[in-house]
Amino acid sequence: MPEIIEIPVELTHFRLPEAVQFRLQLLLDRQDAGERLSVSERQEAEGLVELAEFLSLLQLRSQRITKYNN
Repeated sequence: MPEIIEIPVELTHFRLPEAVQFRLQLLLDRQDAGERLSVSERQEAEGLVELAEFLSLLQLRSQRITKYNN
């Protein structure tokens, strides 16, 4: 039987803070322009992308559950 994980509603609306989103975009833009990122910058960008993807998945799952329950 699949395990059910409840997600607090407040968490499903959480987004990256504007400054964090700006930093991620800056790193990605630099990389897209062909600039080499340092190891720590690359790790930072990868971590922020993973966090953004995780938050997106939470939002999608929340929308799906809300739609299903209505």
